Amino acid sequence: MNTEIIKVSHLEKKFGDHLVLKDIDFLANKGDVISIIGSSGSGKSTLLRCINLLEKPTSGSIYFHGNDIQSQGFSLTEYRSKVGMVFQSFNLFNNLSVLDNCIVGQQKVLKRSHKEAEEKAMDYLTKVGMSQYIHAKPKQISGGQKQRVAIARGLCMDPEVLLFDEPTSALDPEMVGEVMEVMRRLAISGLTMLVVTHEMSFARDVSNRVVFMDQGVIVEDTVPDEIFNNPKTERTREFLARMLQKN
Repeated sequence: MNTEIIKVSHLEKKFGDHLVLKDIDFLANKGDVISIIGSSGSGKSTLLRCINLLEKPTSGSIYFHGNDIQSQGFSLTEYRSKVGMVFQSFNLFNNLSVLDNCIVGQQKVLKRSHKEAEEKAMDYLTKVGMSQYIHAKPKQISGGQKQRVAIARGLCMDPEVLLFDEPTSALDPEMVGEVMEVMRRLAISGLTMLVVTHEMSFARDVSNRVVFMDQGVIVEDTVPDEIFNNPKTERTREFLARMLQKN
């Protein structure tokens, strides 16, 4: 039986007079790996930022396990520990070591002891292949390594869902593979993931659902095989033809 984790209902987002998201309905169940694809400006990142309430929706509802995340008294801090986010620009603390970047949130939000937080951080840094860099500062490591640290930091919070906002777009091409490999392993482990991405191989081979967005609406939401081999709209066909040519 599917366990619904996140439900988005009639979501709209305006910036001034510009309507960026138009009447979005969307569901993520436990264990889903959902790739959100589309051209720049189609609303993909704004949808993710609304789900994490980094952007406040203009109208509509977002539910986490059936609870309205915009309702009074809802704990946003607790929610963000359960629905983590990995950004394209890493968002690491430049003054902290790799290890401390993964410890600080656990102590502040989850109230873990330093020992427990350090053990958890070491476990995940090892899993993403960064254990030998624990004393390095972010400026001393590559973009791909920073992103792997950012993923480990997110995992340290024991999230139910991780949101990835174009996690490889700021990386050199040779570093994309190492981050994608970490994400593939997370998908296999059963973590629920919502991934805004331009990596069509990830969308096709790793996701169990692909959402194609265009001009602020969800045009198609289906299994990868269907969207890549039998897209329903001309707009989807055009986008995929262009992206697959690049790849």
